[in-house]
Amino acid sequence: MSSEIKILFIGKAGDHCSTMAADFVKLHFPNSRIVYSKRELPMPGDLLDWEGDLLISYLAQWIIPGKLLAKAKMAAINFHTGSPDYPGIGCTNFAIYNGEKEFGITCHHMLERVDSGNIIAVRRFPVFPNETVFSMTQRCYAEIWHLFYELMSGLLQGKPLPQSPESWTKKPYTRKQLNALCELTPDMSAEEKARRIRATTYGDKVWAYVREGDQKVSYSSDTK
Repeated sequence: MSSEIKILFIGKAGDHCSTMAADFVKLHFPNSRIVYSKRELPMPGDLLDWEGDLLISYLAQWIIPGKLLAKAKMAAINFHTGSPDYPGIGCTNFAIYNGEKEFGITCHHMLERVDSGNIIAVRRFPVFPNETVFSMTQRCYAEIWHLFYELMSGLLQGKPLPQSPESWTKKPYTRKQLNALCELTPDMSAEEKARRIRATTYGDKVWAYVREGDQKVSYSSDTK
């Protein structure tokens, strides 16, 4: 029976959608383990002892090691907050910076190399003129939530995971690239600085910075 599928669900600690998705897994797939991840905390060592059918990375804050991915007999899948042209880190940041008119989310098989496995499904939505990194991220979370239920409902009905004809179109964005996007330099035009500030602001958190000597100083309206 599909309900006997043994799942390892790795969600994001403190995220409401992760909690609801985990509750769905616990209810319908009782042979499952639920773990919530935090970026600042290491992955529990005993997770490497898990063996089962399906590993789900749902906004997980950890990079899942290949040794664990290999223990998922059916599949190891990830829900990514970016369309296939935005693999890696900082997807919404770069999409805002690039002025994209369309964005989306991707569910894909996981390999050791981040955001490189075969794509299962993609969901896209229009990007509106006043969009922010925060609003785009929240829309991604909503799309992931709905896609998760769609895929899991299919498994409960005995359906296989779908296969998308789409593929990744570029190498994953890196932490180094995201950090570079946050830096404001004196030679930048006012327009360029405004683009970078908009692309690196999440709610009331501004990640843009200027350098003063060897120090990084967080940007504010008073920063010269």
